[in-house]
Amino acid sequence: MADNTTLFSIRGLTKEYNLGKMSVYALRDVSLDIYQGEYLSVMGPSGSGKSTLFNMIGALDKPSAGEITVAGIDLTKLTSRQLAYFRGNHIGYVFQSYNLIYSYTAIDNVALPMFFSGSSHDAAITRAKEVLEMVGLGHRMTHRPDEMSGGQQQRVAIARALVNNPAIVLADEPTANLDTVTGEEIITLLAELSKNAGVTVVTATHDHKMLAASDRILWIKDGMVDRIERREDLDIRVGSVH
Repeated sequence: MADNTTLFSIRGLTKEYNLGKMSVYALRDVSLDIYQGEYLSVMGPSGSGKSTLFNMIGALDKPSAGEITVAGIDLTKLTSRQLAYFRGNHIGYVFQSYNLIYSYTAIDNVALPMFFSGSSHDAAITRAKEVLEMVGLGHRMTHRPDEMSGGQQQRVAIARALVNNPAIVLADEPTANLDTVTGEEIITLLAELSKNAGVTVVTATHDHKMLAASDRILWIKDGMVDRIERREDLDIRVGSVH
């Protein structure tokens, strides 16, 4: 549950691409705060700037202008090496295509980020077991991804995102490749992690079912913040949002 403690402070974020004599803005003067323990959904049409904003928050790319501050550290001022360290230790990623290694078991897939961050084998396996239990896959630890359903694979991906105790989990269209029922299970799981484990979750989505689970919704249009609304201020009905 969000406690209004600012985790990420974003001010004047702009991303400009120069195409010959033309300038194209993927983001233009975006400012917002992301709170500790909140579930924030980012909504907008294709090409609106959702992915670019994710890349900035996830320390995968640098803006043309603006600041992203976490615990007093401006990510835009870090070197490539420092950004890589930040990504590995403070950001968890969940992708719509899962991005699992199919020759590895679930527990090995989940433990991998801990190996990269220098943890011992025993510590990595112990923590991987813990988060697999957390996402309801304690009984499938030794199974490979090709022995699992799409929903189970996405749960493995969520466990992998959580294994290093990240400051924030970024989920990019996490229900896009799932059927309706399985997608709702993943939405519920992310909401429970946010509420019960204090995990900050930011999702980029077209799935309106995610809105009911969100604390706030950021609507982005043409690279700019269109509006930010609290879940309780929305009138969500089947097939529509008012």
